[in-house]
Amino acid sequence: MILGIISDSHDNIPKLKKAISLFNKKNVNLVLHAGDYIAPFSVVMMENNLKCEYLGVFGNNDGEKKGLTKNSQGKISNDFLELDKFSRKIFLTHDISKARIDFSHYDIIISGHTHKDSIEKRGHTWFVNPGECGGWLSGKSSVAIFDLIGDTVKIHRL
Repeated sequence: MILGIISDSHDNIPKLKKAISLFNKKNVNLVLHAGDYIAPFSVVMMENNLKCEYLGVFGNNDGEKKGLTKNSQGKISNDFLELDKFSRKIFLTHDISKARIDFSHYDIIISGHTHKDSIEKRGHTWFVNPGECGGWLSGKSSVAIFDLIGDTVKIHRL
């Protein structure tokens, strides 16, 4: 089982296309988006081109939530999403600093917002920030791929 992890795509359609292509090439089973899609048309790209399911949360820059919700067919949650998938407890949020949870209850914590990629394991819990797909702030576009069978996570530059 393979997770594709993306955040902060910020309407950069060429980079989003590259991310989708990479996820499809790597046979990702589920894509999790940690927010800041921006406009509803970016979700249509994911809806029409990903070869797997995706779920996500809103970020702090997602202003047109009604359109994003409609175009994603309700696959985007408000502040956080808790999943029990592939025998893993997963917590997905945009801004981890606002999460008021006991992180030890989860196997994987995914966040975005900082535009800086990071992978850290504390005890049994993985913390993954894929960085920014859009690349507008740092000039670096990235996503992460988590191989749940091998228990490995890798950042991929787009």
